[in-house]
Amino acid sequence: MTERYSFSLTTFSPSGKLVQIEYALQAVAAGNTSLGIKATNGAVIATEKKTPSTLEDDKSFFKVEKITETAGMVYSGMGPDNRVLLAKARKLGQQYFLTYHEQIPVRMLTQQIAQVMQEYTQKGGVRPFGVSLLLIGQNTDGSPALYQIDPSGSYFAWKAAAIGKSMVNAKTFLEKRYNDELELEDAVHTAILTLKEGFEGQMNEHNIELGVVDEDGFRRLDPAEVKDYLAAIAS
Repeated sequence: MTERYSFSLTTFSPSGKLVQIEYALQAVAAGNTSLGIKATNGAVIATEKKTPSTLEDDKSFFKVEKITETAGMVYSGMGPDNRVLLAKARKLGQQYFLTYHEQIPVRMLTQQIAQVMQEYTQKGGVRPFGVSLLLIGQNTDGSPALYQIDPSGSYFAWKAAAIGKSMVNAKTFLEKRYNDELELEDAVHTAILTLKEGFEGQMNEHNIELGVVDEDGFRRLDPAEVKDYLAAIAS
């Protein structure tokens, strides 16, 4: 019965589902694992970054991206879809900054990106975005926050979250390791350990990416910093 409705985005199946959104979630579940952790003094996002060939220049693309001075995001799913949303998010951040002369709060940014994604589930001639996003940033009071946005346009605030192919195992690991007193340095270590749980092959500074937000804003860690964290965990 469901197959009769699987090619229509705007028609509900008898069970009350928009089947194309279910397929978009499958695209997310097939993507590399990404995760985020909120700490007392910041937040971290981390992801696997695997290139299809050793000949590809791994400096030509990134999965952890800066949106504004105080916010960044990572995705699981289809890279080109993420690129569209990243450009939209940066534009929204700049519009807010030009109007109010301050950085957009991460909750407001999340709401506006989620609205864009929801619009692509409600009209003909388009398809849902095949990505889920994890955003970290600062609230209006300067406290850190972590949000997840799904292809349906739903968004949630999390203490720790995971998306992608190993998200079930990653969430189970995070549930065991997370506590409300976690500081940013420990959160970075926990993020790397969580990625290691489902990582195929040897993890190094070139096949994972991390980004952090703290009182100084958002930044993506460079490979040398990632290498130091990996060495600290191995010792």
